[in-house]
Amino acid sequence: MDLNKVFVLGRLTADPQLRSTPTGQQVTSFGVATNRVWNDKSGTKQQEVEFHNVVLWGRQAEIVAQFLTKGSMILVEGRLRTRTWQNQQGQTQRTTEIIGERIQLGPRPTGQSKDFSGPAKEGFVSPKNDLPEINIDEEEITAEDLPF
Repeated sequence: MDLNKVFVLGRLTADPQLRSTPTGQQVTSFGVATNRVWNDKSGTKQQEVEFHNVVLWGRQAEIVAQFLTKGSMILVEGRLRTRTWQNQQGQTQRTTEIIGERIQLGPRPTGQSKDFSGPAKEGFVSPKNDLPEINIDEEEITAEDLPF
């Protein structure tokens, strides 16, 4: 049995750019930076940064392009794929990228430039919508006190 599975949690290195294939399929590719921090034998703190190329297709590509910008945090679950091609000079080029299968967006940083003021989709709570408050100063909370 073989397994090709990758999980990467990091920050976007640039704003994602949404493109379409000739058949109309949405695709975006972007970089994700991950940090590794450890102490060496002498106890000195060391840090290493890795850069990962990620490709997303379909609705996930649209979501990333709509909601994320450089520096946004993302969790990507996917698989590794290595592509090979010939450049204009006839040299063989290779790249390894993560083909995203599932994503999870990280917390939004304050002051993010993307506009979220549009109409709320079903099941999505807009940050501008006020949530009801539950008074928990009382000793007992009953089911009638819950807003759902």
